[in-house]
Amino acid sequence: MSSIKSAKGFDPDYAVAPGEVLGEYLEYSGITQAALAARTGLAPKTINEIVKAKASITAETALRFERTLGRPAHFWGNLERRYREDVARLADRMRLERHLPWLERFPVNEMAKLGWIEKSKNPMFLLDALLRFFGVSSPETWETVWKSKLRLADFRKTERNAENPALISAWLRRGEILAKDIPYSAFDKRKFGESLPEIRKLTTVESPEAFVPRLKAVCAAAGVTVVFVDTLPGLGIYGVSPHYGDRYVMQLSSYRKSHDQLWFTFFHEACHILFHPRKELHFGAGHTESQKAREAEADSFARDRLIPPVELRHFLRTSPFPKLDEIARFADRIGTAPGIVVGRLQHDKRLSMKVGHHLKAPFRWDRA
Repeated sequence: MSSIKSAKGFDPDYAVAPGEVLGEYLEYSGITQAALAARTGLAPKTINEIVKAKASITAETALRFERTLGRPAHFWGNLERRYREDVARLADRMRLERHLPWLERFPVNEMAKLGWIEKSKNPMFLLDALLRFFGVSSPETWETVWKSKLRLADFRKTERNAENPALISAWLRRGEILAKDIPYSAFDKRKFGESLPEIRKLTTVESPEAFVPRLKAVCAAAGVTVVFVDTLPGLGIYGVSPHYGDRYVMQLSSYRKSHDQLWFTFFHEACHILFHPRKELHFGAGHTESQKAREAEADSFARDRLIPPVELRHFLRTSPFPKLDEIARFADRIGTAPGIVVGRLQHDKRLSMKVGHHLKAPFRWDRA
């Protein structure tokens, strides 16, 4: 007999029937099946079928065994319960073995490195761990649950991840798990909108250890839970803000996250939360005209919140191609980080992509 390791420990690849234990007990005690039948008042055929695992030990039978064999009823009941569970688990394992290729759809090694699932070289262990991660019982139920969650027919995504809902679902699920136990208030659209000026002031704080707790607290008070989730290879997603029950979860990835990109993504997602349909997921440029328009609106909202258009026009009239010291003074005057201004000017081709990178320090936002 052998055993294999499961997510819960070591599960046998066999099941011991209660009748086998009963048969050994009778042999050890020198009691025949006929004698046990007479003592319990059960038919000899019933005792024989229990010994041969053709019949189960019911609660009533367990009580009769308690009086005649001296072992408590729960002993026999537990044997029966464990046997039925083992039989079901073995059947489940055989069924799941057909789905091992499903594992290839997910970056399980990377997920294990990040601590999302347990590490193992055993494919069945990884399959079980992945199902537990998603909180589903089988790959079939994953298909049902996540196709509904992602609404693949009108899925917001970048071209890079357009054909990889498995990858996206893993990243989204991690955000769900992180957000689950974070306290929050019910979503208040007015309160969230009014909190944005205070949040904008946080852009001047360089250390995430300093600004992230305040960002999370302000958003949570308005019903928006902010979570930072490390990216996965090939993901290509900056952020998303799904609506769950009475709150939003703004999930930000570490994909190309420097200081300017983080805050642009935050305000981009804030626009989706405030002005766009809550039942949609916004992952990129979109593929319909209305989706493209909403993404363009969110981009404009983020740009204008971070750097007021009137201020920027006035600045560029006096300094069409500004130097870094001019950028620093302008950023200080409008109350934002120099790296954010650098990123905007680089995007608008007013500043070389080779200049000012030291003002846009990258961070590992998933650890924040």
